[in-house]
Amino acid sequence: MNTVISSIQARHPGIEISVIIPIGRRRSDIGELHAEYSAAFGNTGRSVEYIYVVDGRAPDASAAVSRLVEDGEPVIAVHLTRFFGESTALMAGFEQASGQIIVTLPAYRQIEAGEVCKLLDALDNADLAVSHRWPRAGGAGERIRRTVFHTLVGSITRQQLHDLGCGARAMKRRVLEEIVLYGDQHRLLPALADRQGFRTIEVKVRQSPLDRNEKGYSAKEYLHRLLDIFAVFFLVRFTKKPLRFFGMVGALILALGSLVMLYVIVERLFFGVALADRPILLLSSLMVVLGLQLFALGLLGELIIFTHAGGMKDYQIDRVIEFPHARGAGGPLRDTTGTRNW
Repeated sequence: MNTVISSIQARHPGIEISVIIPIGRRRSDIGELHAEYSAAFGNTGRSVEYIYVVDGRAPDASAAVSRLVEDGEPVIAVHLTRFFGESTALMAGFEQASGQIIVTLPAYRQIEAGEVCKLLDALDNADLAVSHRWPRAGGAGERIRRTVFHTLVGSITRQQLHDLGCGARAMKRRVLEEIVLYGDQHRLLPALADRQGFRTIEVKVRQSPLDRNEKGYSAKEYLHRLLDIFAVFFLVRFTKKPLRFFGMVGALILALGSLVMLYVIVERLFFGVALADRPILLLSSLMVVLGLQLFALGLLGELIIFTHAGGMKDYQIDRVIEFPHARGAGGPLRDTTGTRNW
């Protein structure tokens, strides 16, 4: 991907901000929304390009984006062959982005358009700025659901965020250069960025009065979110240390099975209790075997990680400051902040 990104940057060297807007099943009038976003970014005084990613076959959205291009707006239209989801759409848009600052915005009114400037200002002290719609609309049931979800995610990722569902974010380019999104992981982008050592800040922004999800969330969507939490739990905590996860679970099951088996053996040897027709013996044996298998799986994962460790990087360099004659270079001190990849 880096080769493609470098060539795109070379074609559009003057762009400072790339705005990626994935157009999915939920969307507002694209023409009106673009006018609002353009007015907001016009106040920043920076050069901006807008990348609309039409996720799936949506003739009305495609036509609206085409009209923007014909009107001479700084718009790039990306059309995906079918519906892939927001994470894939964001990555497809990023491949076309040339700015050093990447902003993601929803294709519907979620926050007040003028609030995006707060996200850009927050990048002075962070690598990723995420939105927290406040004050937040919704009933008591919705507030409880949000609180439970974010508390659970916070306990796993150790990040106390309050609005992971908001699609308005601003980040430095290197964040998405180091992270690959897929599935529904766009909601958990802050956790994935934190894992790479990037600094994340949450910014309170005004929620749009038109931000209403009348359909609510189905039981299937709640299940998907729970699975996403488990996936991020493993990615954040154990991607580079699989033995700690599988070994811990395997050791617990193995120890429990061994204790139950020891109890059965003691009963047989000292109290004359027969082993025949005792399901607990079969259960304890299965637990011992399962525990050993999980431990072996974790060990196999460690071997794979060790084999590929030379080509893996799990850190980011914030800045490198060289003294005048470092590596034979003369002149003043050089601060190469954010310009070097290792």
